[in-house]
Amino acid sequence: MSERTVSDVVVERLTAWHVERVFGYSGDGIDGVIGALRRAGKPTFVQARHEEAAAFMAVGHAKYTGDVGVCLATQGPGAVHLLNGLYDAKLDSKPVVAIVGQQVSTVLGSAYQQEIDLVRLFGDVCAQFVQAAHTPEQVPMLLDRAFRTALATRSPTCVILPHDVQSAPAPDPETHEHGVLATSAGLRPARIVPREKDLREAAELLGSGERVAIMVGQGAYGAQHEITELAQRLGAGVTASLLGKPVLDETLPFHTGVMGHLGTTASAELMRHCDTLLLVGTNDPWTEFYPRPGQARAVQIDVDGRRLGVRYPVEVPLLGDAVETLRELLDLVPARPRGAWGARVEEWVQRWHLIAAARAAAPAEPLNPQQVVRSLTDHLPADAQVAVDVGSVVYWYARHLRLPPGVPAHLSSTLASMGCGLPYGLAAKLAAPDRPVVVLAGDGAMQMAGMAELVTVAARWRDWADPRFVVCVLNNRDLAEVSWEQRETEGEPRFETSQELPDVPYAKYAELLGLRGVRVTDPGELAKAWESALADDRPVLIEAVVDPAIPLLPPGQPYEKVKPMYAGLSAEKGDQARRAEAHLRRERADEGFDDPA
Repeated sequence: MSERTVSDVVVERLTAWHVERVFGYSGDGIDGVIGALRRAGKPTFVQARHEEAAAFMAVGHAKYTGDVGVCLATQGPGAVHLLNGLYDAKLDSKPVVAIVGQQVSTVLGSAYQQEIDLVRLFGDVCAQFVQAAHTPEQVPMLLDRAFRTALATRSPTCVILPHDVQSAPAPDPETHEHGVLATSAGLRPARIVPREKDLREAAELLGSGERVAIMVGQGAYGAQHEITELAQRLGAGVTASLLGKPVLDETLPFHTGVMGHLGTTASAELMRHCDTLLLVGTNDPWTEFYPRPGQARAVQIDVDGRRLGVRYPVEVPLLGDAVETLRELLDLVPARPRGAWGARVEEWVQRWHLIAAARAAAPAEPLNPQQVVRSLTDHLPADAQVAVDVGSVVYWYARHLRLPPGVPAHLSSTLASMGCGLPYGLAAKLAAPDRPVVVLAGDGAMQMAGMAELVTVAARWRDWADPRFVVCVLNNRDLAEVSWEQRETEGEPRFETSQELPDVPYAKYAELLGLRGVRVTDPGELAKAWESALADDRPVLIEAVVDPAIPLLPPGQPYEKVKPMYAGLSAEKGDQARRAEAHLRRERADEGFDDPA
C-alpha cells in the first residue's frame, strides 16, 4: 500500500507515546492496525495465546515499567476477552490503553456478526475514557486523550476503531478548521505536595504518638529511604499491604511483614496495639485487620484524593506524592529514642520469624508448600523480577519469600484473578530481557491459563539476552485457597467435586515444549532445584508436589473465627482432613492458642 491510512497514524501515535510493544491477538476487525504494525516494524507486536493473557501482559508491563501498557484485540469475542485483564488494571490502578476493532460503521446497529456495543461493554472498566472513532480526523485526538487519561488517572482506557475508519486515508495533520482538533502526545508528571499547614499538623500528630505504626502500599514505591528514616525517628513499626511488600527490605528489625488475612502475626500485633497510624500509598481492603476505629489517630498520604479516609478514619489527609510528602515530613519530625514500643515491635518480628520457620519446616506429604517458597529466598538473584499468580501461593509468597532490595514482585491483588502469573512474567521479561524472572503459580492457575502461555515462553526464549525464566508450580491437585475458604467462611467440608484438579505432568509438559522440567517430591531436593533452574541455559519449570493439607490460617484470630475451619474438617473423611486438622492445631499453638478438641 502506498497511501497512508488511519492505521498508519495509529502506529505513529503509539510511537509518539514511546510504546515499545503491543500485546494482543489478531482478528479481521483489527487487521488494519496489524498491517500498519507490520509496515512500520515498531512497536513490536507480542502475540499471546488469548486476549485475556494479552491484557494481563499489558497490565504487567505497566506494573514492572511504570509506563502505559497497550493491548490490541478484534471486535466481538476478542474484545470481551480483554475485560478481565482490564479490570485488573482498574482495581490495581495501572495505566493501560486498549485498542479494539469494530465492524464497519455501515452495519452497526444491524445485529451483525460479532457486533457488540463496545462503548457500553467497556463503559465500566474504562470509565475514565472510552470512545469510538467515527471519522479519521478523530483518531489522533482519541489516542492522545486515551494515553493522557490512563496516565493521569492510573486506569485503563479504550479506543474503538471501526474497520472502515482504520482503512480510510490518513487525515491531513495540518488541517485547521472548525470541528477538527489538533492534539499532541506526552505527559510530564508534576510535583504534588500538601500545604505546609497540613504537613505541620501531620508531623505534630505523628510526633505525639506513643505507639506508631506505618503501613506502606504500592504508592510508596521509591520512598524506601524516607520511610525507613521516618520509622527510625518515630520508633515506629512498619507493615505492608500485599502490593507494598516489595517496597521495603523485610529484614529490617521493625518490619512486621505483610498485613491482613494472608499476613503475619507480627503485623496483626502491630495493628492491634498501635495508637497512631500512618498510611502511605495504600488502599488495602483488609479493614478488619486495621486498628479498631477510634483506637488510633491517623495520617494518610496518597496522590489520589479519592482514597483518603476511605479505609480508616483519617485525622490529617495529605494529598501528595509519597516521596515528596515524606521528605517534607522528615524536615518536621524530630528523632526520639526507640523506647519500649520499638522493643515490643522487634520482639513480635522475632517471634514471627520463629513461627514462620517452624511452619515451613513441618513435615508434609510430600512437600510443605511453605518450604518450597521459603527456600527460594536464598537463591533469588539480586536482579530478578518476580511474578505471582493467585491462589494459596500468594499466602506463602507474602509470608515466606524475602525479596532482595529493589527486586520487583507483582500479582493481581485487588481483582485477585487467577491466570496472571505467566503473562506478568512474560511482560517483565520482555521489558528487561537481561534479567532473570521467577513465576510462582498454583496448579489451578496453570491449568486455567498458565499452560497456554508457557507455549509463548517456549516460542520466545531464544531471543532473550538472559534465558533464565523459572516457573514454579505448586502441584497439590486442589484449589486449595477456595477449599480452605469453604471451611473458614462457610463451616463447610471441602467439596471434592468442585475442588479436586486433574493430575497434570507439568514438568513433562515443559520438556515437550523444549524447556527444562524438574519434578520435586523430596524436601532435600529443593535447594538443588532452585540453584540449577537459575543457572540453566533455557527456561525451567519446577513442579513441586505439595501437600493440600497445609492450612491458610489468618493471623492472631480468636477461636470463634477459626471454629468453622474445625467444623468443616470434622465433616470430611480421610487422611487428608485429619492431617489438615493436625496442622491447623499445631499452627494455632504456635500463635499461643489452645483450641478445644
